[in-house]
Amino acid sequence: MGSKDTLHRLVDALPETAVDEAERRLQALSTEDPVWRAALLAPLDDEAETPEESAALAEGREAIARGDVYSLEDVRRELGL
Repeated sequence: MGSKDTLHRLVDALPETAVDEAERRLQALSTEDPVWRAALLAPLDDEAETPEESAALAEGREAIARGDVYSLEDVRRELGL
């Protein structure tokens, strides 16, 4: 059976390139929420960004820069929540 001391040693020995993945996996193990666990354990999207995705991101960033955004309160008010 493993121990937290063993886990600490393993974490300390991790190369920097593996830290993000290890953190994600440990978070998944420590959550009771099955949806959050599934999201944390899902494979990372390593496909190249398409031109359409790049354009959509640029459009969103430009909208944010212009202040053309809605607060959570605005959305709730609009939806009557």
